[in-house]
Amino acid sequence: MLPEEDVTSLVDKVKSAVYQDGQIVVGMESGIEIRFPVAGNPRLSNGRPEQLNNIDVSPFGLHWPDLDEDLSFRGLREGTTDRADHADREGIAARLPPEAEGQR
Repeated sequence: MLPEEDVTSLVDKVKSAVYQDGQIVVGMESGIEIRFPVAGNPRLSNGRPEQLNNIDVSPFGLHWPDLDEDLSFRGLREGTTDRADHADREGIAARLPPEAEGQR
């Protein structure tokens, strides 16, 4: 088995990814929800709602074709939601429900 830092895809699969109330909301099949504000990302923050809702999901991350932006799930897990790496440093893990803590 690969060390955690070498794993590039998710075991838990994305069920939905939408733009809602200034945030990208990613719903996982496990029930975990990942949320992050678009304001911290230069490309996403300039997007219109229809562009922000046009999200392609792959096993590796999220892609906004209209905005030419890609965010990896690895980066999201580490709390990196912008290219300049100035994201909310609480990290995505801080937003997971307590029962998900053992899944990291």
